[in-house]
Amino acid sequence: MSEATTEAVQNPDELEVVAGFAHENLEGWIPELATEDDLKAALEKAFDYRGDVTLTLKSGERIDAYLFNRETGRTLGESWVQFFPANAAEKRRVSYAEIARIEFTGRDRAAGKHWEAWVKKYAEKKAAGEKNIGLHPEALD
Repeated sequence: MSEATTEAVQNPDELEVVAGFAHENLEGWIPELATEDDLKAALEKAFDYRGDVTLTLKSGERIDAYLFNRETGRTLGESWVQFFPANAAEKRRVSYAEIARIEFTGRDRAAGKHWEAWVKKYAEKKAAGEKNIGLHPEALD
């Protein structure tokens, strides 16, 4: 075996574990949208959020939704966010220019389920001598 092949076949239990990503807790956050950059930054966070947000449009309409797609153009009018409304089956799309307020109202479905917790649970099971260890995701609700 060549040196490169040997490196590729290492035992995964002997490899260094890298620290996971620190997840920002956004539940309940209502960002101040004083500038266009504030709105764009908040919508990026909303897009990455694993829970529902409430969008208030400049028309006064309030929408509880799960954001799943977005396009950032040169202006707010050219930018849009796509979402599934909580009370409707079909997806919708709205321009950034129409959004007056964003609230992180839904429960973050991934809160507390960090990589470090997964690795710790695995290490505990391995240390206890368990075989065929299978770590399964926790129920969300």
